[in-house]
Amino acid sequence: MKVLFIGGTGIISTAVSKLAIKKGIDLYVLNRGKNNDVLPKKVKCLIGDINNKEEIKKLLEGHYFDSIVQWISYTVEDVKRDYELFNGYTKQYVFISSASAYFKPLPFLPITEEMPLGNKYWEYSENKKNCEEYLLSIHNDDFNITIIRPSHTYNDKMLISQLKSNKHPYTMINRILNKKEIIMPDEGMNLWTLTYNEDFAYGFLDVLGNQSTYGQYYHLTSNKVYTWERINEMISEALGVTPNIIYIPTEYILKHFEEFTAELYGDKSKSAIFDNTKIKSVSPHYRSKMDYDNIVKKAVNYYLNNKDVQIVDEEFDKRYDKLISEYKTIK
Repeated sequence: MKVLFIGGTGIISTAVSKLAIKKGIDLYVLNRGKNNDVLPKKVKCLIGDINNKEEIKKLLEGHYFDSIVQWISYTVEDVKRDYELFNGYTKQYVFISSASAYFKPLPFLPITEEMPLGNKYWEYSENKKNCEEYLLSIHNDDFNITIIRPSHTYNDKMLISQLKSNKHPYTMINRILNKKEIIMPDEGMNLWTLTYNEDFAYGFLDVLGNQSTYGQYYHLTSNKVYTWERINEMISEALGVTPNIIYIPTEYILKHFEEFTAELYGDKSKSAIFDNTKIKSVSPHYRSKMDYDNIVKKAVNYYLNNKDVQIVDEEFDKRYDKLISEYKTIK
């Protein structure tokens, strides 16, 4: 099977790329070549700017792919561009959407693909919904659409939290090691699904070239569900420290960290549990094996053993402390 990935070096796509090569897929990756050192040596790299149509057309000359997977399109303009570029070069176009596009607040659990899309809190998620709607409006037997909606997918270096510095993740480790208070939004009892990227890869590869997936949409997550409090405990346990938790309502948190409004109200402030029956029906290799408890130890060791990433986001940390201090005055 000959497959083209657009992107291919992200948290999810890198794991899929490695498994694809292991399974004997003839894998090409189209990107700007900035992070291709993370890819297996057998991956064939096409270096170019996806927005330069003439350049991409030249790179595609002489190629035809069983599947093209778009990992990095976020707007309707992006997928319209892709249809213009790739129509005639593949039988199947796989669009990576997001489970965050499901209607918020969630009307029922567990989440199935029958749940409507529509996330008024998060522009990213609304854009993914709009992309799906455009793609599913295409009726072309020579350009079939498959949509995959990942949820919270992680790798060996990811520390997971509802409120953290994305710029410098070590900031939270530093707080925990120094026994500073860690904010838990609300009561920390909402349930959250975490999917290991290598588990995701097994289910995903069964979609490629699979005619039964044409015109269909699936979320692809694990069955591993934790409370947010437990997720924080696992990080603290890996550090050998008893967590020092303070519970603060999400509404109050957002008065100090308004930039987290979309991410919390649009995703992480409510329980999210998925019914994976639909993807399992087309993916005999679907896998949900890895627990975060095992991987978090690797993530913690990565930060403890690499001085280059041991950076504290001082500005974030000061705002974090100020939030805690002000909350205590009204509590």
